[in-house]
Amino acid sequence: MGDLQALVQLHVEARYWDQDLISMYYGCSTNNPLLDSQGSVCINCKQPLIYTASSYAFPVNFLTLYVTVQHKKLRTPLNYILLNLAVADLFMVVGGFTVTLATALQGYFFLGVTGCNVEGFFATMGGEIALWSLVVLAIERYIVVCKPMTNFRFNERHAIVGVAFTWIMSLTCALPPLCGWSRYIPEGMQCSCGIDYYTPTPELGNTSFVIYMFTLHFSIPLVIIGFCYGRLLCTVRAAAALQQESETTQRAEKEVTRMVIVMVISYLVCWMPYATVAWYIFANQGTNFGPVMMTIPAFFAKSAALYNPIIYILLNRQFRNCMLTIVCCGKNPFGEEETSTASSKTQAISASQVAPA
Repeated sequence: MGDLQALVQLHVEARYWDQDLISMYYGCSTNNPLLDSQGSVCINCKQPLIYTASSYAFPVNFLTLYVTVQHKKLRTPLNYILLNLAVADLFMVVGGFTVTLATALQGYFFLGVTGCNVEGFFATMGGEIALWSLVVLAIERYIVVCKPMTNFRFNERHAIVGVAFTWIMSLTCALPPLCGWSRYIPEGMQCSCGIDYYTPTPELGNTSFVIYMFTLHFSIPLVIIGFCYGRLLCTVRAAAALQQESETTQRAEKEVTRMVIVMVISYLVCWMPYATVAWYIFANQGTNFGPVMMTIPAFFAKSAALYNPIIYILLNRQFRNCMLTIVCCGKNPFGEEETSTASSKTQAISASQVAPA
């Protein structure tokens, strides 16, 4: 194994990855581009999962954009961030799921270095745009509900700045590997590409880039989201305590609690397995591990494109009504959800102050 690692290092120093060499290093078969029995079984299981994910995620996220264009009432500043989230998911579907499906059907990453760079960039960019969009949403909700700044109103200019911020931060993570600071390589079962956590590669600065990425593009966003929604939840509970007899406030508190729990869990389900395994591989370079070890967490990370629309858009009353109207040819078969009474209006306002939209 030591000689093999030395050979891998020589290829790394030459900024070149060899398919058979990587297959050997990852514990795959050396006489066939397909993986050993463990990897082959997992690829066969992964193909329908990726196909299902692509078939579902693309139309739902595209429909989100279409519904917003068709309904002017949905073009609110806060919904700009939600649309940005849908765009991020489309990046993940087009640049991530599609390529991964094609390579899974072949059994290995057959698109070469350029294809690996493209797939890695799109997948990383999509994931980072989504992550920083959640950060912007968390900050906006914290400022509006907790009111650390008096008389603040989130307007279109703030939304545009927030969207621009998500793209800038995403580029600072996805672009460096294309410019010589770290690189994208096939990972797991070699059906998708990601950041090189596997080798130190001093000339590429892998170690410094991984530390930079985990600090700025994972830990800090997690702390911000946790702080903002933690303070938001405390504020809602305090408001409910002052209005013990208000049924709408109590109901809003429960709705917020449920929404916050779903937000936190979805974030952790998306990224914690991938981040944990990636950091383990980075901290234990040279350790022998199977191809499935990184493949499953990578799929979970990309699967954010599946349930982001459900959590952040389909649970929004306005989006839900408008989407059903368009899907059902102009008429919502379930009728418009009640918002006409004063009580319902109060509840809608309470919910909008704490929900993503």
